Amino acid sequence: MAENLQTQESQPPAPLRPLNTASALEEITARADTVWTSGRPKTVQATGRRELKGPRGRVAIIDGCRTPFVKSGTDFQNMDVIDLASAAAAELLARTGIDPGIIDLSVFGVVVPALHAPNLGREVVFRTSMPMHIPGVTVNLACASSTRAMTFGAASILSGECDVVLAGGAESLSNVPIQFSRKAAGVFIELSKAKTLPQRAGALSKLRPADLAPVAPAIAEYTTGLSMGESAEKMAKENDISRQAQDEIAWMSHQRAAAATADGRLTAQIAPAFPPPRYDKAVTVDNGVRADSSLEALAKLKPVFDRRYGSLTAGNSSPLTDGGSAVLLMSEERAKALGLTPLGYLRSYAFTALHPGDQLLQGPAYAAPAALDAAGLTLADVDLVEMHEAFAAQIVSNLKAFASPKFAREELGRSAPLGVVDFDRFNVTGGSIAIGHPFGATGARVVTQLLYELRRRGENLGLATVCAAGGVGFAMVVERE
Repeated sequence: MAENLQTQESQPPAPLRPLNTASALEEITARADTVWTSGRPKTVQATGRRELKGPRGRVAIIDGCRTPFVKSGTDFQNMDVIDLASAAAAELLARTGIDPGIIDLSVFGVVVPALHAPNLGREVVFRTSMPMHIPGVTVNLACASSTRAMTFGAASILSGECDVVLAGGAESLSNVPIQFSRKAAGVFIELSKAKTLPQRAGALSKLRPADLAPVAPAIAEYTTGLSMGESAEKMAKENDISRQAQDEIAWMSHQRAAAATADGRLTAQIAPAFPPPRYDKAVTVDNGVRADSSLEALAKLKPVFDRRYGSLTAGNSSPLTDGGSAVLLMSEERAKALGLTPLGYLRSYAFTALHPGDQLLQGPAYAAPAALDAAGLTLADVDLVEMHEAFAAQIVSNLKAFASPKFAREELGRSAPLGVVDFDRFNVTGGSIAIGHPFGATGARVVTQLLYELRRRGENLGLATVCAAGGVGFAMVVERE
């Protein structure tokens, strides 16, 4: 025993893995097979729509717009989700010029609803002075909430239930409700029921100062206890992603968003907002975009989720953001009857879900193949790709999975990978790292941004993907013709 121990102690330690300095392009090409796989039989199943043609034709996306996306605690700190969603919806109705009375349904996504008015879809009807007969619905699918709102509306159109749907989403992370402990909440309920002064005094006597400490909100996965950032950091390690690659993705996001803001491509999609209480300042641009961003500056930032060994920083992660978005969906038949020219049409979509303890934000790698298969397309057929940027590590993880023969074989049961995404056709007007990420609003922003750029370029096919909490993935194929 002692002899064996002495032998073990005399052996040199295992060498550390060489520092990974690969570029983003090298990560998704030469190093694609370093992507993590579960080693388990394929269990992820996609759900979605394949034949997106109903009794009145395809689902047309007439137009879309959004408020500026601003960092939480800044310009929109006095605006709640109803304010933000309604600002986008009102501008959209004005731009399209349709009679609001023809709208059959209002459906909006939100992750943290206003406690005083939780049905955002219906509140938008009230706030924008649309006719009271329009039903309102609210959905929550984390970061994919507004795309879930869109597909909910699309399904209603395809079934013949509706002809015209207003969809979108909003988030106000400046106004997240603060909770108290369960004990304090119980005392407050007891206090509200007390009828006499002694009863009120008795209820209050149960409270201790510590009971009144607010419970800080956390963007964490309920099943794992890990925050989104911690989960993305785990993905960066497991998929062996370099800090260099992450910073390159972040830099590209800022550079492209800054250029698209300067030349008007992004501002054309934005509804100016006038925040309370004075309403005297017009907010017209996203305030997180850094035109002066550089790889050198990004490299100097310290990790925030794993301060000792991590690679995720504030610079290569999307910021907490406030904002709202809206899109107008219509049956192809109704759009033609009204003489409207849509931005495009839905061709297919797919949702997937995987174990949140594995690769929480890897959903697009499973959903994109399903959506493309449903559309009868390959990645090479697609003109532009828009992928929500929760974290640069999540972007590289998914793009590695797209390109990896190992991932295709072991996770998807496919004989060949989806393919390498050309960065010249990827998030060409910037993504969530620069623009921001109001959870409930991002999906509709991604789809609208994709369609606007397809139209500008005179191209036809686009793929949009969104990762979401709970291990959910979403992908949608759109076409302009």
